[in-house]
Amino acid sequence: MNPSNQGKVRLAEILGNAKIVVTAGAGGVGKTTTAAAMALMAAYTTEKRVLVLTVDPARRLADAMGIESFGNVVSRVDLSKVALGDGYPRAKGSLYAAMLDTKSSWDDLVANYAPNQRVKGEILANPIYKNISGRFIQSHDYIAMERLYELYNSGAYDLIIVDTPPSRSAVDFLDAPAKMAEFFSSKLLRWITAPYRSKFVATAFRPFYMVADRIIGSDFLAQVADFFLLFQTMYDGFVERANAISAILQEPQSQFVVVAAPEYLPMREAEFFVGALEERHLNLGAMVVNRSLPDYLSSQEALGYANYLTGREGQGANLDSRSQVLYEIGRTYKTFADLYKSQRSLVATSMVPSSKILFAPYLSREVTDLNALYEIGSSLFQ
Repeated sequence: MNPSNQGKVRLAEILGNAKIVVTAGAGGVGKTTTAAAMALMAAYTTEKRVLVLTVDPARRLADAMGIESFGNVVSRVDLSKVALGDGYPRAKGSLYAAMLDTKSSWDDLVANYAPNQRVKGEILANPIYKNISGRFIQSHDYIAMERLYELYNSGAYDLIIVDTPPSRSAVDFLDAPAKMAEFFSSKLLRWITAPYRSKFVATAFRPFYMVADRIIGSDFLAQVADFFLLFQTMYDGFVERANAISAILQEPQSQFVVVAAPEYLPMREAEFFVGALEERHLNLGAMVVNRSLPDYLSSQEALGYANYLTGREGQGANLDSRSQVLYEIGRTYKTFADLYKSQRSLVATSMVPSSKILFAPYLSREVTDLNALYEIGSSLFQ
């Protein structure tokens, strides 16, 4: 039992009622691990077909989920590897996992939505597309939304848990569909492609191209313009899907779980993201404060013993071995008790309602198997 989560929003209810859960937060706070732990618990406690779509799992996490190679192909996770011992129930549902492969996802997007086979072939063969399809502005954020939309519409899964891409700001993920559609209708692209749409404009641009040809080569500009002209044939589809994704994420069955660490910068980033959700009328399910110190560090009785040990055993310059050990035990406990107090004080000043905040434990070992994920998930559920 995790006493810190008593009286809080119930994650079991969120996962039981939701169709989409999106995890977000600053880099390095444990978004991927939290997403995997929630997915495991949802599959274990409900009869749902649960998919966790992750972005860049550490090798140990991929190993923990029993998957040799992540990729756009969905793999089933073997839940029989959760060895909880006698008396524990078996998993009720099923768990699947996939990693977002940006380049493959863009190729699939072009294949599915290009207006015809000629345009599809020309886009895929374009040198500019080959070089930047996995790297141009907000490509990762946007394709994550596209992949979510595709998987949601497939109807193959009852719950999809998304681990958002690492970004300068987690808000990039929310705004990516609209910004991508805006980009492909921007003045910049109209300016780049204008000479290729009109002979009159091409004549007007001739002085510029004479200079550009000497600097970067007109062939390069032609390839850029050709790429964007081809891509703009899919513009209407970009807008349509951007609006559809936004509408899906605003539904009550789509919930956001913001992940933070009990440190100043990750907490401020989490608060900023919670505010962004509110502005966009999106649903905050919970905020998970990951790697939290255990509640026993708040025990006044234990602190009294620690004070006794550091006071009594700390007397005198020359301590025997026994006294030195007891003194160090007391001192170490007090150090961690102070850190626990600082963590909780920081969380208490958050703008996020306390009823929405859940604490995930700091594990003394690496997450290398499904049992460790279950430990994290069960703590959140309790």
